[in-house]
Amino acid sequence: MHLEEIAFHVAPGAHAVLLLDQAGRHGSAELAVPPNITLMPLPPRCPELNPVENVWQFMHDNWLSNPIYQSYDDIVDQRCFAWNKLVEQPWRIMSLGLRQWTPGF
Repeated sequence: MHLEEIAFHVAPGAHAVLLLDQAGRHGSAELAVPPNITLMPLPPRCPELNPVENVWQFMHDNWLSNPIYQSYDDIVDQRCFAWNKLVEQPWRIMSLGLRQWTPGF
């Protein structure tokens, strides 16, 4: 469903390339990829090519390390708290994604 939604928003005649990490769920044989999308997996163990890995690490280090969960709802609540805390800091998100080797750094 996610890929269908992305495909719907790709301009007519255009083609989208989606970069993916090596998570197992990204390589399912049952995955239906729309014809206007190409999936391009990143090399394994290359966090410098996948800045979102720094975001997850920052969230873990600051708000999610060693939690004790009382229930499923508690897991969801703590994860939502961490996500909302990060969203309140757009400068942090930008700084976590910067790379010295990218243009405009």
